[in-house]
Amino acid sequence: MNINTRDEADYSILQLDGDVDLSCSPEARKHILELLNQDKNLLVDLSAVSYIDSSGIASLVEGYQTAKKKNVDFGLLSSSEAVMSVLKLARLDKVFPLYPALEDYTSA
Repeated sequence: MNINTRDEADYSILQLDGDVDLSCSPEARKHILELLNQDKNLLVDLSAVSYIDSSGIASLVEGYQTAKKKNVDFGLLSSSEAVMSVLKLARLDKVFPLYPALEDYTSA
């Protein structure tokens, strides 16, 4: 898994690339929580994720819960087909704010 971040005016984008599984989800979790500790809105770009397991989903859920406590936005951006199938299976597609493209977030 590769992780890239970029900051915009009032939000950060964390891009995950590759497999988000038990071996690397702690790293994803660490990055998510570090960015949220800056009290900025966070979008997690999942367009390049080829596989995600329950530990990866747990990292996203923890990020979402942390963002709610801090009263900042947290959303998933451009979720890949692999991610969407897991989110739908767990019915988390109804929980997470999902944005097909960055423009959908910035115009909301």
